[in-house]
This record gives sequence, C-alpha cells and structure tokens, in this order.
Amino acid sequence: MKILIADDEIEIRKVLRLLLENAGHSIVEAADGSEAADAVRLDSGIDLCIMDITMPKMNGVEATKRIREFSTLPILFLTARSLESDKEAAYSGGGDDYLVKPFGIMEMVSRVKAVLRRCRPKLPDHLLKRDGLVLNPQERTVSIDGERVNLTYKEYELLHLFLTQPGIAFTREQLLSSVWNTEYLGETRTVDMHIRTLRQKLGTYGHLIETVRNVGYRLEAKHDK
Repeated sequence: MKILIADDEIEIRKVLRLLLENAGHSIVEAADGSEAADAVRLDSGIDLCIMDITMPKMNGVEATKRIREFSTLPILFLTARSLESDKEAAYSGGGDDYLVKPFGIMEMVSRVKAVLRRCRPKLPDHLLKRDGLVLNPQERTVSIDGERVNLTYKEYELLHLFLTQPGIAFTREQLLSSVWNTEYLGETRTVDMHIRTLRQKLGTYGHLIETVRNVGYRLEAKHDK
C-alpha cells in the first residue's frame, strides 16, 4: 500500500517512513498541507494519508477539507494537539482517525492496518434505501434526493450498518467494534463525533439516526402506514 506522510517535521517523517516501510508499505512525503492536497490530487494510487495538523502554508484540517472536495481517501491525523476541540475540528473536516503524539509503535501499526483494511473493496449487494436516502454498496456512494453526498470511510460504514439493521440499537462499543474493528484503541467519544458529522451531512434525513439514551444509536425503524 502507498501511504502519504504529511508533516513539517523531518524527523517525524523519517521515523514514520522507517516504521511503515518495514511493514511493507511505500511512502510519499509532504512538508505542508498544500503539498499534501496536491499529492493526493496528482497520485490516485495513494491508499492512506497520515496528516499532521500544525503545518505551514496550510494546516492539516484545511488540507483535509480540500482533499474531501475530490477524494474519499482515508486520513489519519497524527498530531501533538490533544484538545477535544482539535479532535472535533479534525473529524468535522473529514478525518477518519486521530492519534496524539507521542505515539506507540504498536498503536500506530494497528491504526494504519485497521484503516487500510477498511479500504479494501467489498462485494457488491443491493442498494440500501430509506425514502430519498440511497446507499450504493457497489459504488460506495451515498445520495440524498438524487444529489451525491461525500462521506468519510467511517461515516459511510456507520450509515451502511444502520441501513442494514434499522431499528436495532447499537452501543458505542458495538459501533467501535463493527466500524473501527476490535483493534481500535480509542475512546467512545469518537463515535459521538462521527455521528454528529454524519447527521449534518444527511441534512433532512439526519434525524433518522436516533440517540438511544444510556445506550448508543439506531436508525429509526420504518413504520408501515
């Protein structure tokens, strides 16, 4: 797999390159957000971007927003910024995962492995519909009343899970296990952030994802009239 490392610190890029090349990946580097966005635009073979936030010319969040204009490439934020507001900005901007520096080698390898696993093509099945909300598993696309909606990998997987099992209440831990898989080492707050951004992107259909008090979330069951 080809991985783009976007970080203005040369030493961090060197460490990540060594770590990921030893794991069998090829590496592309960018020293700022603008370079990162251009690299993704010009190289369709990149499978994952590891993105710092604090970088010159264009920070990582802005770079991610630009990338989301033309790509659903998975983006893992790797940054020293650990505030909840930073995490929320990263996820809202289109990030798929978030890891705070300093990081453990095993945790980094686990995160990268998990994200790349989710990128593998899935077998096609039938369209999943709820009124004007349509998810096409074969094309991995989502549309609302005929208009395409750009979702991150995790947002897409959450919606796919909900649409295949409407009315079923999932705990946050179950969602982490299903969407992030069992190797995910984060906290359940991550689920809440992704649900929030997913609801926003679904617009008038966002209300279909219901909060189940003291449990988690579910897709509103469709009642026959």
